[in-house]
Amino acid sequence: MTNYEIADQFSLLSKLMDIHGENSFKAKSYGVAAYNIEKLPKEISTMDDAELFSIRGFGDSIGQKIREVQHTGTMEALQQILEKTPVGVLEMMQVKGLGPKKIAVIWKEMTIESVGELEYACNENRLVNYKGFGTKTQESILQNIAFIRSNMGFHLWAEVENIANLLLTQLQRVNPGKLFALGGAYRRQLPTIEHLDIVTTTDRAIIKQQFGVTQGIAIEEQDQLLHIQAPNQPKIVVHTVANESAFYSTLFHTSGSKDFIEAFTEKYKLPEALNSEEQIFSFNNLAYIHPAMREDRHVLGKAADNQLPALIQVSDIRSIIHSHSVWSDGSNTLEHMAKAAIDKGYEYLVISDHSQAAYYANGLTPERIAAQHQEIDALNEKLAPFKIFKSIEADILSDGSLDYNTQVLSTFDLVIASVHSNLKMTQERAMERVMAAIHNPYTSILGHPTGRLLLSREGYPLDHKAIIDACAAQNVVIEINAHPRRLDLDWRWIEYALEKGVLLSIDPDAHAIEGYHDVYYGVLAGQKGGLTADRNLSSFSLAQFEAFLKEQQAKRNR
Repeated sequence: MTNYEIADQFSLLSKLMDIHGENSFKAKSYGVAAYNIEKLPKEISTMDDAELFSIRGFGDSIGQKIREVQHTGTMEALQQILEKTPVGVLEMMQVKGLGPKKIAVIWKEMTIESVGELEYACNENRLVNYKGFGTKTQESILQNIAFIRSNMGFHLWAEVENIANLLLTQLQRVNPGKLFALGGAYRRQLPTIEHLDIVTTTDRAIIKQQFGVTQGIAIEEQDQLLHIQAPNQPKIVVHTVANESAFYSTLFHTSGSKDFIEAFTEKYKLPEALNSEEQIFSFNNLAYIHPAMREDRHVLGKAADNQLPALIQVSDIRSIIHSHSVWSDGSNTLEHMAKAAIDKGYEYLVISDHSQAAYYANGLTPERIAAQHQEIDALNEKLAPFKIFKSIEADILSDGSLDYNTQVLSTFDLVIASVHSNLKMTQERAMERVMAAIHNPYTSILGHPTGRLLLSREGYPLDHKAIIDACAAQNVVIEINAHPRRLDLDWRWIEYALEKGVLLSIDPDAHAIEGYHDVYYGVLAGQKGGLTADRNLSSFSLAQFEAFLKEQQAKRNR
């Protein structure tokens, strides 16, 4: 098990103990253990008992429970408390804004044992009669339940990736000579996936038999399709076709949105016989449209005029911008981060640890910033021609100001401005706050613009056009935060940003060396929006990036 999976078990035990009103000291110790496990710089599976038990805050009791989770996948203490907890109460824990104390009141005082009952009680205005539950809390609970329902059954693209590739490989291996391809939302690189489409020339009965040998899998035939559902996995929809021509026709139809396919059908047609998907486009005198861009109908006009962009590729990323080290809440030292970037072929690294307002993430005080800059200077001498740039992820405070005075801000090569606190805002309030940061001459990059967490938290409401227009006017780069749970700026706004001349930046927001890989997911999002390498800051060469910084310095001095 990974550290995160082990930490989840301890976190769940801590919360359930609070809900049940059990020993608060023990509950807190399990919560602290969960936090500490997540922050460990190496996997627990690589540690022996002496190393594990010596970690501060663990000791024998926590250490033994960690080993228990490793070896059995759970803890006896957790199983005992789960047996006493209604399933509906566990589901309530997914509702944002409901902590253990509130859930305890809902369950024990209101005698509500499911999310459905809770929703009904909110609509009946019952919660306001209990201490700690006002009208705003009740409205917030309803909104968050609605959010959960709208995302139910969806999975992150990054979570589906390994399953999809493994499944495709296995099917090809046991069905030699047959055609297989992934289609649908997965092929279009949508950030969240409801089901996985597979197109194949294999007989439907054979596919059904091959999946049917696995225990716990439900298979249903419907409209010439196989719907396959495994526990805790995305649904798989298998399109079985008779021949090669039907294979490419079906792959094309499953790889476009409804709007795209309708627009194509209105004006174009398929050849009678097909031996590739590219043939569909050449037959209609269209440039080949990358599956990621087959969302909106207007892309067909661009293909007809041969005006499609040369989409950014992972190989175009030449730097790591937006990364965190052990100076704040990262797992690796500056030197390790830099050497890993060098090993991966990057030309430079932008270190942007958290600012002081992010106390929960060990944000940097001005004194620590000065010390970090000394270390960066020393490393730049040691690692030349590779270069580390001095940055900070400065919190956009509630009034829209950045987290340091201008004297401190002037010591950075560039500043990434992000909202991390007080996320519940009206659009008017959010716009005032973000606009103030954009107009601050020290802001170089607007970080994860909406603060969303896919399938977990909606972003605060923004007028995207106004934000993009302001960034264009103020020469502020907009980040495409590449973490697969963020992918923020959303791909739908990339085209408008490019039209307005805004520079974008695919940034991994890496808190460990392994996080560098996330640029891959940012590239997938960039491709959906038509991003090209020349309009992506992290694709700039070192010389180009230094020229960009000179522009930013000039902006500060106006």
